[in-house]
Amino acid sequence: MAAELRSTALGLRGTDVLDALLTSVFVLNPQLQVTYLNAAAQTLVGLGPNQALGRGIGELMRGTDPLLPLFERALAGGEGVVQRELAWHGPVGFDRILDCAVTEVSIDADARILLEIEDITQHRRLTRETALLAQLDGSRLMVRQLAHEIKNPLGGLRGAAQLLERELLDPALREYTRVIISEADRLTGLLDSMLGPGRPPAKQRTNVHEMLERVHRLLRSEAAPGVTVDRDYDPSLPPLIVDPNHIIQAMLNLGRNALQALSGGATAEPRLVLRTRAATNVNVGSKRHRLVASVQFEDNGPGVPAEIRDTIFYPLVSGRDGGSGLGLGIAQDLVSRHGGLIEFDSEPGRTVFTISLPMDSV
Repeated sequence: MAAELRSTALGLRGTDVLDALLTSVFVLNPQLQVTYLNAAAQTLVGLGPNQALGRGIGELMRGTDPLLPLFERALAGGEGVVQRELAWHGPVGFDRILDCAVTEVSIDADARILLEIEDITQHRRLTRETALLAQLDGSRLMVRQLAHEIKNPLGGLRGAAQLLERELLDPALREYTRVIISEADRLTGLLDSMLGPGRPPAKQRTNVHEMLERVHRLLRSEAAPGVTVDRDYDPSLPPLIVDPNHIIQAMLNLGRNALQALSGGATAEPRLVLRTRAATNVNVGSKRHRLVASVQFEDNGPGVPAEIRDTIFYPLVSGRDGGSGLGLGIAQDLVSRHGGLIEFDSEPGRTVFTISLPMDSV
């Protein structure tokens, strides 16, 4: 068996070996025209050899201008150079994160450029999801410990205020004790929100668009004058098995956050879009799902401030004055109870929060 495998390996041609690689390999002439690309490279650019050979790499992969200095350095006889985490807008609208290596090689006595590209988009997504899930676990523990530490003295404070109120004869002084009781009740309600729902999800077969329509009506009624709330649904999505109350609350939290971001008046035509799509073979955390419902809330506001992007799902973290910083953390907790995850992508003029809900059990 070993001899058979060895003879088979020795019989492979060089192009066969390159076509078996997961890394995209391009060979360019000094004019940066493609003279060879392996199977992975063909998949990356969405073209076969007949359409790709002879064309410039900049034409095949628009948005790769940062690689030009690397090509120049390689042609000048420099050592191999690397461009890490290049953001590239691929064919049919897929954004990719690429690691690129450029090396000067000699083929048939002519100088050539060897361009190797590794698509690390999925790896980056898995890393980010793992960090989000770890963040969620850490915030849950912190919130529960903090809430329990605060609720006990709050109860004592409220009870003492009630006893004091009975002893006071002056109505004006009783007003102060009512303020104490009212504020204690408000803080208790805030802590209950931080703790999240105490019961497990009451899952049932639910149409995602029925939930979104309810959310859409509420958001449209709450939107500031001039803010448009649109819908972009995929009607082919099958029903989900979820607790509708939990998911509606998570959706409302995301939608209201978007409306608050749009209410500042900095955007000329403020717009929020509620969108649904189906995604196949998606990883949510460490688990791969055959089919996932993607529910997106996209706004054209100023974007998430850079200083809170890594901690945005932590409790008490808010990008606006007066915000409680609880909405996103609660939404993430509610969605995670259904095996899902909330992610976001943000830049000025475009912020998208995406709820991913597995549909494997549907």
